Amino acid sequence: MTRTAVYLGEQIAQYGWGEGHPFGPDRHRAFAAALEAASLRVAIRAPVRAGEQDLLAFHAAAYVAEVDARCEAGSGYLDAGDTPAMHGVNVAARWVVGTAVAAADAIMAGELDNAMVPIAGLHHAGRDYAAGFCVFDDCGVVIEVLRRRHGLRRVAYVDIDAHHGDGVFYAFEDDPELLFADIHEDGRVLYPGTGHREETGRGAAAGTKLNVPMAPGSGDAEFLTAWAEVMAYLEAGEPEFIVLQCGADSMGGDPITHLRYSEAAHARAAADLKLLAERHCQGRLLALGGGGYNRDNLARAWVAVVKALAS
Repeated sequence: MTRTAVYLGEQIAQYGWGEGHPFGPDRHRAFAAALEAASLRVAIRAPVRAGEQDLLAFHAAAYVAEVDARCEAGSGYLDAGDTPAMHGVNVAARWVVGTAVAAADAIMAGELDNAMVPIAGLHHAGRDYAAGFCVFDDCGVVIEVLRRRHGLRRVAYVDIDAHHGDGVFYAFEDDPELLFADIHEDGRVLYPGTGHREETGRGAAAGTKLNVPMAPGSGDAEFLTAWAEVMAYLEAGEPEFIVLQCGADSMGGDPITHLRYSEAAHARAAADLKLLAERHCQGRLLALGGGGYNRDNLARAWVAVVKALAS
């Protein structure tokens, strides 16, 4: 029986701002073609649209209504200037969220050990705001659904995207039970300017979060040093479910960022987390694609992740 699934379909491919935009539908096509060529033994599942209750598990109702109103009008921006309020993007965002939730539900039901949703990992959106091409934060929704619907306590969120997962971090900054580990390009250089070493949680969660900023130009060797710290942190936390945001914009040659990983970094992260999940989480691991604006890079990185999950 195939225990790994990849979720593909036009409904999530359409999340973004059209052909020619850094976040365009050809990102999905590039990955889907590479996955088919790799001939991996995985199940292909179709996208699922989120219900309103799933969105409201993380997002404020007033914010969801505002997104819908602005996207219906189809003009302006949902944030300070990165995320256009394009007609239909709110609907596509619901498909992204619903697909991530469906994957998590399937894992929790024992239908799958792990899964990958390539057009997902929208980690900049907060509970009541959009940011950085992210309308709704599927990562945050999944974390809340795992807790509320499935009764989990110790969910681990791991992020290797070049950009700091600020929407997730600040939503759970004061939550001592959410394990958060993020390796990203130094925020003094790259958007969103957050994720400094000293940001380790606040209040009851002080000292419970791990942010590892990387110098521009860091490659696989530097990643592996940082990754050892992440794995020690996660091992000590004994998570019940792992969410991996595996953005490919941390690879060398991305047009927006300055890190120089190869796909070997993504493969290593997925393989190590799979073993960790088998030790602590009954194998439960969900990978979400995240960023990546060099199409060849994201295809290689995400296929490497799926290969590790399916091995």
